[in-house]
Amino acid sequence: MTTALITGSTAGIGAAFARRLAAQGHNLVLVARDTKRLAEQATELHDRHGIEAEVLAADLATEEGIAAVETRLRDRTHPVDLLVNNAGFGNKGRYLEVSMADELAMLKVHIEAVLRLTSAATESMRSRGRGGVVNVASVAAFVPRGTYGASKAWVVQFTQGAARDLAGSGVRMMALCPGFVRTEFHQRAGMGTDNIPGWMWLDADKLVAAALADLARGKTVSIPDPRYKALMGVVKLTPRGLLGGVSSRTGRKYGPQ
Repeated sequence: MTTALITGSTAGIGAAFARRLAAQGHNLVLVARDTKRLAEQATELHDRHGIEAEVLAADLATEEGIAAVETRLRDRTHPVDLLVNNAGFGNKGRYLEVSMADELAMLKVHIEAVLRLTSAATESMRSRGRGGVVNVASVAAFVPRGTYGASKAWVVQFTQGAARDLAGSGVRMMALCPGFVRTEFHQRAGMGTDNIPGWMWLDADKLVAAALADLARGKTVSIPDPRYKALMGVVKLTPRGLLGGVSSRTGRKYGPQ
């Protein structure tokens, strides 16, 4: 049985990855900040699917948290075959309305943690000649819209570059770029969602099924829904100057309230 390590595993997309991978027979290493929720999740997945579910409480906005997960990923006696870098959050407010401490915490989780955990995992995977990494980004990566979008753009560019460098090694790399997903994300950030059209919402379980299929096909960027693929096609054809204005207005309409 192979082992998958999932950060931000107790809610939303991370929890959907955990459910899907456990159902497929993978052992899990579940990483999140809430020890109680981790224990409950591990027990449920073990009892339902008969897999081993290890828990690792870690805050990836801290040096100690990142280092703890790095150490687990480098454990070659209990290797991790799939890493899902899912942990992340959003800050409510426009640029200069959010404190610098909160901005830097976001960059530590979205960028530093992704870089360090991906590096720790792929070093071992490359030596074994197999493995995979899914870095959860966002369609926000493709539009000029604030620090969150900028950090997710880094995730996409980093993943694509690393995938090229690891080509032929047996290690697959993919950036997953979802749109709006029914999770705790917006609630935790204090963002209103009542004004987001129903057609823009995605189901986390269907999203994960499509993402894993894309990873198996060797895609390096996955936008796992036809609606968002069409929207991103329009984005690619829109001049950057015009796109910035549209993105700003859309952010005010569908973003934090």
